[in-house]
Amino acid sequence: MMPVGCIWGLALFLSLSLGWTKAQQTNFTRPVFYCGGDLVADSGFVGSEGFPSFYKPNSKCTWRITVPEGNVVTLSFRIFDLEADSQCRYDYLDVYNGHSNLVQKLGRFCGTFRPGALISTTNTMMLEMVTDGETQSRGFVAYFSGTKPYVDDQQFCGGKITKAQGEITTPNWPDKKYPAGISCSWLITVEPDMVIQVKFDKFVLEADTYCRFDYVAFFNGGEKDDSRLIGRFCGDEPPQPVITTGNVLLVQFVSDLSVTSDGFLAHYSSYPRGSQIPTVDSGAGPRFIPSKPAVKPAAPQHPATTEQPPVTTTKYVPPPPPKPTTRARPVKPTRGRGQVTPDQDRRVPVTRPNGKRPVPQNPLCAKACKRDGTIKTSFCASEFVITGKVTSLAPGPRGTLHISVSLIKAYKQGRLTITQVGETMSVKLVSQCKKCPLLRRGINYIIMGQVDEEGRGTLEPGAFTAPYKAPHHKLLMNINNQPC
Repeated sequence: MMPVGCIWGLALFLSLSLGWTKAQQTNFTRPVFYCGGDLVADSGFVGSEGFPSFYKPNSKCTWRITVPEGNVVTLSFRIFDLEADSQCRYDYLDVYNGHSNLVQKLGRFCGTFRPGALISTTNTMMLEMVTDGETQSRGFVAYFSGTKPYVDDQQFCGGKITKAQGEITTPNWPDKKYPAGISCSWLITVEPDMVIQVKFDKFVLEADTYCRFDYVAFFNGGEKDDSRLIGRFCGDEPPQPVITTGNVLLVQFVSDLSVTSDGFLAHYSSYPRGSQIPTVDSGAGPRFIPSKPAVKPAAPQHPATTEQPPVTTTKYVPPPPPKPTTRARPVKPTRGRGQVTPDQDRRVPVTRPNGKRPVPQNPLCAKACKRDGTIKTSFCASEFVITGKVTSLAPGPRGTLHISVSLIKAYKQGRLTITQVGETMSVKLVSQCKKCPLLRRGINYIIMGQVDEEGRGTLEPGAFTAPYKAPHHKLLMNINNQPC
């Protein structure tokens, strides 16, 4: 017979080694997740209450993670599905670098894009999930583990810098690749009434469309807050020079526990607020501080097009409107919305009666403004299918319209370029006609179309667009799972 004291000792040892907490228990079939709790273990899972069932409305759950001393917490999301909003105002998950919401926030997340790995600087981390009273989704599941922090007396990873100019590099630069599982933060502070410019000489990080794994991020001021984010970068193409709005810049470099790469070498300099920042030959073109508008936003991409047809209002010369990749359809000159006939569309707009917009040069704009096909046929015929909020509409050359969309979900991406700023994904679209399809700023839409050679989405007048509501997600997923 085993003594009773030994039995209790063995039970206590097993409960501690298995990370027994009130936040997660196992019923021998699957983990059961509760609303908040303390997770004290080498590793384990944390998830929204009731997962995989939909999380509850009007709730606030807080999980405090603690791994053994001498380790840092690495959090990797396995599943993520919260109500989508471009600013994460309704349902969201906040992650903090410690056991308090007064410490550094590592990020606020919502929607269906799975966040990248998050790494604390100590052995503690806190998750706080808040939901409102309306739309609910499945929630999230993440795996946390204690890992050894990066330690190397020969390298300097992060810190406070007060010099007017200097450089920042990833650990091990340039001798070998940066380590896996590190987080470095540089706080650069220069004299008041100065701004900071950072220019990359070399830049090679693990590539990912959404920069979820290894990345460097820049923030105005000394706090990692989404509203202060300047940009988040990865891959092997050096970003354009980064310019602050004030005299303080926070730079954060993060690598996850998998692929590593060469890293980056960057130089920073400070300049008086309101002055022109000198151009440096890095392929990024001239840059100015925020108070002065850039005068050639697209010129670097078309350096050899100075002898193109002299259309005085264009800032760059896009390909001719009837692109080879578009499916040109016979023009039906019925209900031309007051425009001239298609035969006149290709003439140079010498006259502009009453100062109105020039005659459109794309004959497709003479078509009646209505969708071609159904949601299913358009889904199959389109190169990209997304849902998102229109954040800006800007007139382009030759009667086009440039559209920025804050992404909710991409059902088909194709060659469409998706960029990430903080936790927000966005895409750039070009509509061939200003008035069709009709889109309004601040509205959520389903948008389908083709993609040009620059990775921008293109919309013809007959492209499928429709106001987006949450129930449409299931319909689009069902179409996506069916063969075309």
